Amino acid sequence: MTIKVLTLFPKMFEALGESITGRAINNGIIDFEAIDIRPFSNDKKHFKCDDTPFGGGNGMIMSPQPIYDAIQAVDPNHEYFRIFLSPSGKVFNNKTARELSQKHDKILLLCGRYEGVDRRVIDLCIDMELSIGDFVVSGGELPAMVVIDAVSRFVPNVLGNENSPLDESFSNGLLEYPQYTKPFEFMGQKVPEILISGHHGEIAKWRKQQALELTKQRRPDLLKE
Repeated sequence: MTIKVLTLFPKMFEALGESITGRAINNGIIDFEAIDIRPFSNDKKHFKCDDTPFGGGNGMIMSPQPIYDAIQAVDPNHEYFRIFLSPSGKVFNNKTARELSQKHDKILLLCGRYEGVDRRVIDLCIDMELSIGDFVVSGGELPAMVVIDAVSRFVPNVLGNENSPLDESFSNGLLEYPQYTKPFEFMGQKVPEILISGHHGEIAKWRKQQALELTKQRRPDLLKE
């Protein structure tokens, strides 16, 4: 899979060089590049990429020209599935991550900043708007990293165990069951006996029941779905 990001702060994406995504990038499973929008600005003195909003209002708006030219330079033939990280976008979830990994081998992410992005460049260039939740952060870089990490987990050979994405929270519509490791007893609390019984069928039943109970307590909306 190839993933490119258009951003005003490409150095933020150096964090993706760590852990699972870092190994996937180093091993060539994920081809990743963070591209600075500023050099595409027609303002070659200050590389300005924002301006005041028409109609008044607080803050600055990212200008369409640098973004449009950056997209045309990176993806002139629209081979990439283009995503804009936006609070008004479709709420990103595990299902969307899986679908993106299965349907698209080339993804281009656009990160906004300031008070937003000129709507015209979104209408002209973007295929999907995504939000990672009902809150606002300072820019699209952190949401983009969340999307990259979540999507990458469904790309073959990224995870050491290919069944891992199928047995995590939200994979079957439920939160994940409680997990335990050694030692058997810690601070007076013991691992549930069922987990050391060796009865795999009963363990599976216990885990499903625990997942159901946890989902009912914390995310009952998932059960409705």
